Amino acid sequence: MDKPKYQRVLIKLSGESLHSGESECLDPEMLDFLAREIRQVVQHGVEVAVVIGGGNIWRGHEAIARGMDAAQSHYMGMLATIINALAMQDSLERCGIHTRAMTAIKMDEVAEPYIRRRATRHLEKGRVTILAAGTGNPYFTTDSAAALRAAEIHAEVILMAKNGVDGVYTADPRRDPTATRFDHLTYMDALSRGLTVMDSTALTFCMDNNLPIIVFNAQESGIIERIVMGEQVGTLVSNRGGYDGK
Repeated sequence: MDKPKYQRVLIKLSGESLHSGESECLDPEMLDFLAREIRQVVQHGVEVAVVIGGGNIWRGHEAIARGMDAAQSHYMGMLATIINALAMQDSLERCGIHTRAMTAIKMDEVAEPYIRRRATRHLEKGRVTILAAGTGNPYFTTDSAAALRAAEIHAEVILMAKNGVDGVYTADPRRDPTATRFDHLTYMDALSRGLTVMDSTALTFCMDNNLPIIVFNAQESGIIERIVMGEQVGTLVSNRGGYDGK
């Protein structure tokens, strides 16, 4: 297929995907790798938005378990996503990609405020748009932010990047060698089975708004390009039917 299957996508990256696995919370090599992967997609004329988590810098649930106020912890996590967004922006721009970072928390000296129409205009102009600070509200994850922003900007699909796992499995394949991968799931299947796609609030939102999700391995070279060009990889989560629509 020479023409991309999708013209506008939202990529959800976890904060852990930017982690070196050692003491550094940001891995420059991984940032540059992801920037090159996104550049391949942009070169096909695909409009790309990115939502990044902050788990490599701040683990809110651990702080809450130690007694921190939940809302306070969530706001700290939002700030962590802004750090990651700026790092991703730098890597993309060094790859020659025009980029805009937008944040749901007002921080004019650092990034543009998130305004839906402005974000859409950036995408129309071919700029990769990084959407940081989640929804700007505590108690909502960056998964929920990805679902909400995808609906707002009319993305055709959410590309849900996982670390070292190439889709959704019956169990964690890193722990259970008998786990098998799903090629396709409905939202209700994923919810009823408690499978790791995204949090239940975000998944329900995608179901209600008919937003398909493709879960893939972020560490596999060229996979984002293959997805936008229509190749059947990873796990598709949608209302009904698989990649062939049946």
